[in-house]
Amino acid sequence: MRAPGARRGAAGRPGRDVEQRPGGAGQRTTRGCGHAQGGGQPPLQSGLSARLMYELLVGEMSFDLGDPQQGAAYLLDAARRANDEAVYQRATEMAIQSRAGPAALEAVRAWRQAFPQSLQATRFELQVLLALGRVSETATPVKTLLDALPATEKISFIAALPALYQRVANKDEALQAVETALADAQKDPALAPVAWTTVGRLRLQQGDRTGALVAATLGLNAGPESQWPALLALQLFSGTGENQAEPLIKRYLAGAEAKPEIQLDYVRALLERGRRADAQTELTALVTRWPQYPDGWLLQGLLAADDRHDAPAEQSLKHYLDMLKEQAEQPGDVRAAGRNQAELTLARIAARRGDDATAKKWLDQIDSPEQLLAAQVERANLLARQGRLDEARQAIQAVPERDPDDARLKLLAETQLLRENGQAQQALRLLNAALKQSPDDDALLYDAAMAAERLNRTDEMERLLRRVIKLKPDSAQAYNALGYSLADRGVRLPEAKSLIEKAVQLAPDDAYIQDSLGWVEFRQGQLGRAQRTLQAAFDKRPDAEIAAHLGEVLWALGERDSALSTWREGLRLDPNNQTLTKTLKRLQVTP
Repeated sequence: MRAPGARRGAAGRPGRDVEQRPGGAGQRTTRGCGHAQGGGQPPLQSGLSARLMYELLVGEMSFDLGDPQQGAAYLLDAARRANDEAVYQRATEMAIQSRAGPAALEAVRAWRQAFPQSLQATRFELQVLLALGRVSETATPVKTLLDALPATEKISFIAALPALYQRVANKDEALQAVETALADAQKDPALAPVAWTTVGRLRLQQGDRTGALVAATLGLNAGPESQWPALLALQLFSGTGENQAEPLIKRYLAGAEAKPEIQLDYVRALLERGRRADAQTELTALVTRWPQYPDGWLLQGLLAADDRHDAPAEQSLKHYLDMLKEQAEQPGDVRAAGRNQAELTLARIAARRGDDATAKKWLDQIDSPEQLLAAQVERANLLARQGRLDEARQAIQAVPERDPDDARLKLLAETQLLRENGQAQQALRLLNAALKQSPDDDALLYDAAMAAERLNRTDEMERLLRRVIKLKPDSAQAYNALGYSLADRGVRLPEAKSLIEKAVQLAPDDAYIQDSLGWVEFRQGQLGRAQRTLQAAFDKRPDAEIAAHLGEVLWALGERDSALSTWREGLRLDPNNQTLTKTLKRLQVTP
């Protein structure tokens, strides 16, 4: 245990001056007694006897010589004799640092008894009780601190309590202690929303989703304009999949005092759950209601770019960048990440329409070290499209390595570049060389499997993917890749479906995995089920490959117009998608 801000020698060290208080018993000690202070002032008078000074010195020496428990004992005795709060604090710090829990509790309670109004002593007592696991006793110090804080600090203190109790083993005791401490706050109109939110978060830590939902509801009833219950509802909705929390979010957003950050987080939660259309509706409402909120325009632009709606994407992203220019940027401004993300996306849009010069202009503006590799990969893609593959590889290799994992990330980027530009053999050679050094690296194994698949070395691909599954049993992508490969080749279909269903179980909202499931259903002759699965996947994630599969199912069902419409949308999304172009060629269709 170590107190926040604890410093060795904070009290009781010779040669350091500590502020003197008026009065005898409460007088704080003066180190370096007998030495003139700066500016020619006469020395302060010490309230310590020779014996107490000796105890201070011995205590500090014991601490420095590796016997902190003895040092704490000397300091506690000195604190009691001098009635000096600084020495009480030092004794407590020593006991905490020596991991002597009972001694720390004795010291801090002696401190509180001597100085009952000391908030610092109460804070230390709370810390020691939590460290000792005496959670049920923490209600009193929490209530004491809350009552003593100024009104402007009470809400932030209450909101911080779940983090304070997060590592407590006995979640029931933590909840009971906090509920006891916040009983009055739950009746205070100004504090009730955040108090119920804190109780709800502790219930969630306990695994009680229903109780957390009830707390969020009570918090919102107590303060419909408060963001705190809405944040808890968002946590329930996005983190646990609690659908009943969604009406609470919408109720808050309907209020006049709603914050755009909450609606943006709601949009992200909808996207994570695959509800892309609902997310877009909420995002449109956000930028309409808060047109001066830059992050709304950023996300709108990114979503449009992801759906290959390049013109509106470009408009939203440029508007976002213009808004940032109007606001003064501070050192370390977090908006730099958003700015670089917008610039990177604008570069990709320009590259898609063949405007390499504009793409390069946007890439040259990216200055974040975190985005440097991504920007260089885009430069490499530009070079590769021009037939300058060697230069493209050199561009990736030239990226500085800021930490040990950067070399691995650069290798993965380079081998993906090779694989996508007809050099799967070279990519596999590089990956196999890396695997000799790191044979259990699941990312290297997965990419090697994808390279082997491009070379039609299906046995090798299967071996590599099964190795990934063994090393990482929760790898939804490995299960999906192996199952899809079997389904696409029309072999071992029951096994393929089993593998893909396992992937769905691990990642139920992944549209690409749902596409694989629809494809294996089609291969098994379950056309109606395949259509429903693939349509849901395409609605969730418009993508050229999913369009290829959905169109083929519709074609097989005789719904030719719907199939052609789906394929046309797929070509709009990505006219060069290999799965789609091969499908159209095989079926001899021109959409």
